[in-house]
Amino acid sequence: MNERPYIPRGGAAAPVQARYPASRRAEIKIWWREVDRVLLGLILLLMAIGTAAVAAASPASAHRLSTRNVDLPELYFYWTHLKWQALGLIFLFGASTLSRGNARRLGIVLAAAMLFFLMLIPIVGSEVNGAKRWINLGIAGFQPSEFLKPGFAILLAWIVSWRLRDPQLPVLATVTGVMVLVAALMMMQPDFGGTILFAGVWFTIVLLAGIPLKRVGIMMGAGLAALTATYLLYDNARHRIDAFLGGGTAFDQVDLASRTLLAGGWTGAGLWLGVRKMNLPEAHTDYIFSVIGEEFGLIVCAIIVLLYLAIIVRVLTRLVDEEDLFTLLAAAGLTAQIGGQAFINILVNLQLFPSKGMTLPLVSYGGSSTIAVCLAVGLLLALTRRNPFLYRQTPGLKALITKELQA
Repeated sequence: MNERPYIPRGGAAAPVQARYPASRRAEIKIWWREVDRVLLGLILLLMAIGTAAVAAASPASAHRLSTRNVDLPELYFYWTHLKWQALGLIFLFGASTLSRGNARRLGIVLAAAMLFFLMLIPIVGSEVNGAKRWINLGIAGFQPSEFLKPGFAILLAWIVSWRLRDPQLPVLATVTGVMVLVAALMMMQPDFGGTILFAGVWFTIVLLAGIPLKRVGIMMGAGLAALTATYLLYDNARHRIDAFLGGGTAFDQVDLASRTLLAGGWTGAGLWLGVRKMNLPEAHTDYIFSVIGEEFGLIVCAIIVLLYLAIIVRVLTRLVDEEDLFTLLAAAGLTAQIGGQAFINILVNLQLFPSKGMTLPLVSYGGSSTIAVCLAVGLLLALTRRNPFLYRQTPGLKALITKELQA
């Protein structure tokens, strides 16, 4: 006998139907259908290149860091990098499965926690190579500024998105205040290059938020004034800028890096056949791009640059018709952070930018940096997930850019 349809009486609510959780297999199918597989492939390809690059750079760094009491194996950093990459991939895929709401919550909590740890660094931080940037937890340490990067972009995007609820809210003043706080904490370490990177993310978000070009010009003027003050008051930045403008010497790190980069020609000397890398400091981190140039050639270096450009273009393509302001700003901020860090590192290796201790994301060896970058790209994948059966007809990023040009 067929059941009679339920007809609610006046004022009565319909019974709540039981919701059954989707199986893990179904969730993975949904994730695979919605995730940007092209973007994921570009990221994994860069990580694979990074694995080979760290293998090439490991003997040079192991030789330089070995002491009379400790003799590091030639592939010490390679095997350690594989462990960090495996852990990073867990964070990457885990973050990419989050909904946009959960990705926003994770980013906000991460930013708040890392700002708290940055405030603790002057008190309990550990000093490495003349800079106090690490929090030592006994069995392990981490660099709060690295994990602040993905949280910072999401926090600023969330604050700016408040303007949709109330256009009178002082969102620009609020995000600028957060930027000033981060800059002050970073310069206390000191970390001038990291401050520049955070400022670039902040500038990208406020620019896409619909700020008139006149106000953007005022902010650029304030930024130039801040750079001038830093040059006059911050000795380390002044010395690096002077060395860059003066051309340096054959013993400068940047000069050594550019010589190493060009030593392999177009096709490279071959894996573990490079010679100049043995004199290069931080070959497995800051100057790994130069090691790639010597051992794999300038063609591979060009491919890496194209891969970073492809990631940026791919994300912007996904955002062209995005109607959610938070998603648009957060994804653009994360892309600016990853792309900006990559190109600063590459320009330093090409002797086109002052020396700065900044890793090449997804390629360089690292503990905190590897996990933080993987977390950032995982959040980026979560924010750019789309149901392929839904079509958007909203102007999205295109309208914002057009509005800025007309302002």
